Amino acid sequence: MPLGLLGKKLGHTRVYDADGVLTPVTVVLVGPNRVIQVKTTKSDGYNAVQLGFDDQKESRLSKPVVGHLKKHNAAPVKRIKEFRDFSKEVKPGETIGADLFAVGQFVDCIGITKGRGFEGVVGRWSFRGGDMTHGAKGWHRRSGAIGQRLFPGTVRRGLKMPGHMGSVRRTAQNLEIVQVRPDDNVLLIRGNFPGSEGDYCIVREAKKLAINSRRVLAIHAARKKAKELAAGAGKTDKKAAAKKK
Repeated sequence: MPLGLLGKKLGHTRVYDADGVLTPVTVVLVGPNRVIQVKTTKSDGYNAVQLGFDDQKESRLSKPVVGHLKKHNAAPVKRIKEFRDFSKEVKPGETIGADLFAVGQFVDCIGITKGRGFEGVVGRWSFRGGDMTHGAKGWHRRSGAIGQRLFPGTVRRGLKMPGHMGSVRRTAQNLEIVQVRPDDNVLLIRGNFPGSEGDYCIVREAKKLAINSRRVLAIHAARKKAKELAAGAGKTDKKAAAKKK
């Protein structure tokens, strides 16, 4: 896994760039992340960095976790996450934060979706449902028959049926970092990703979108061209208004 941080989703807002273009963003608190343990191929068989986030009372942690943290002289934390093949060299006891990333970089944000409880097939799978007229009584939001008659006589595995919805891990890929605020340990990320406000999340480098990839360069070039066109249109409007006067 490339560079990454544990964070907390604070909420949503909007920011304006130098040209006055509005961008909706998600505010994520990503620090301080404390380096608990650095694993190497010699000592553990693989390279990884273990990070801890958000202070916690020692009495609220299990004894194995407390023992692990004391072994590495680390303070009690609520969340611990291991990142393999961490490209930045760090040492146990160090703290890292928002300055790990840069403006314009693309990241993947991992969160837990909102829990929706028990949902029917219309809400969970977007089924059409039955007719509201023509004698269809009691089947308006039901799935209908699920059996297979005589053969095979069982319900197919994976059949879409009512059940628990939400509370699953999901990843939003290729989201752009709009602003980095190291003093507040905050990232402003374009768009949204799964999770409620206050939920913990993981922010990592985009796996499918390298910094120097053609798509990234094309995106930045298109935005730059759009800004230039908008600036040029504004100038022509001013000239036309001046001529009319």
